[in-house]
Amino acid sequence: MNALGSISVIFDLDGTLVDSEPNYYEAGRQILAEHGIPDYTWADHERYVGISTLDTIADWKRRYGLGAPTEDLFAAKNRRYLELARAETPTYPEMRKFVELLAAEGVPMAVASGSSPEAIDAILAATGLDAFLRTVVSADEVARGKPAPDVFLEAARRLGADPADCVVLEDAAPGAAAAHAAGMRCVAVPYVCDQADDPRFGTAELVFRGGQQGFTARAAYDWLADATAAS
Repeated sequence: MNALGSISVIFDLDGTLVDSEPNYYEAGRQILAEHGIPDYTWADHERYVGISTLDTIADWKRRYGLGAPTEDLFAAKNRRYLELARAETPTYPEMRKFVELLAAEGVPMAVASGSSPEAIDAILAATGLDAFLRTVVSADEVARGKPAPDVFLEAARRLGADPADCVVLEDAAPGAAAAHAAGMRCVAVPYVCDQADDPRFGTAELVFRGGQQGFTARAAYDWLADATAAS
């Protein structure tokens, strides 16, 4: 048993551990422009934060009337995103500190993300986080993406952890809802700070309303320690 009792920690990847949303936006903007949608904005992109790539493309097809096959759009977006991600994907410094702190305590950890397995592996390898985060689940590997709980439940299964003992770190409201549906506690670090009052974040036990600017590894660790003592 680690110093935090039976707690396991499951991290979302994009917008939580790493600032990858600008790369997702740019990949989406380029693909849509190639399909006759030239005015895709950052505000348009924000509605897809926390949503899997497949679900994003499904909505694109409805919203923009795209005729290309889903599998072609999916492959093109992933390919473009990977090119951008391998060139640069910054890790949030306090999140890296938090991961390292948990690793030093022997806390079981996993990544559960809406990204493809290839994208997750590429980012973890490029940032060096793969040294600490070896249990990885992509939404492509489960039946339903967030806000369904599937990806978090699969992460708990692979860790050999009871969902009730898992704490999820999430930046997006659909992810907070997925953690709640999985029966897990959630620490929310909203990527879009203006969305901190989204009712789905209301299911989180701790919300850093300043987003990554307000998050500190020590504050998150102390909250986990208090949660362990109270359980």
